[in-house]
Amino acid sequence: MNYNNCNAVITGGASGLGGATADSIIKHGGKVTIIDIQNELGIKKAEELGSNCQYLNINITNEDLVSESFTKILENTGPINLTVNCAGIGSPSKVLNKEGTCPLNLFSKIINVNLIGTFNTLKAAANIMQKNDIEDNFSRGVIINTASIAAYDGQIGQAAYSASKGGIVGMTLPIARELARQSIRVNTIAPGLFETPLLAGLPEEAKNSLIDSTVHPHRLGQPHEYAALVKHIYENEMLNGETIRLDGSLRMAPK
Repeated sequence: MNYNNCNAVITGGASGLGGATADSIIKHGGKVTIIDIQNELGIKKAEELGSNCQYLNINITNEDLVSESFTKILENTGPINLTVNCAGIGSPSKVLNKEGTCPLNLFSKIINVNLIGTFNTLKAAANIMQKNDIEDNFSRGVIINTASIAAYDGQIGQAAYSASKGGIVGMTLPIARELARQSIRVNTIAPGLFETPLLAGLPEEAKNSLIDSTVHPHRLGQPHEYAALVKHIYENEMLNGETIRLDGSLRMAPK
């Protein structure tokens, strides 16, 4: 499998890790459909990447809409053989805080977008991929999810975010085992601290504190480094059922 015959769907593909992955696939001759709710950014990204990229404004938590969209993508662009789930949110909140306690609707929202939204897209992708043709012992399709090192060493205030990303890690192996019969591979990347819009919104002091905590390389990760790992996973048939930390050996402190 290589990128010049890749037809990918990328959630959260309008910017950040997903945007860099879209760039890489188009650069190597593949096709991309970006799914995002950032309409202005999504339109701009698709225009930048040209005729082999299209953009759909879709909420990944909508079961019927996501399923219908994958069917339309298949009809418009041909067989889908890669889906990368990058869409996600992260609003910190302590269990006990100045306002009282963490609002349950905030906890539920993060779980709904990050974990349930990922599963929703994953199952729609698998349903389409299982009908792909297969040659030799190659895969019919590859699904790559995005977790976080917060799944393993989440900080104070990250209970919801860590729970959502831990859920993604936890479902990777059982789903990979199940979809093996359809020759579909499932892997997860758990990034460390990356230069993304999620971090860009932090105060400069907080951002510098995060950079200080990195080990080697002593900096934030770059989105193109995430995209490079996506490419390797897609092309390496032996990678299946695995969660790969991409963090420069960083282990997060409690706060």
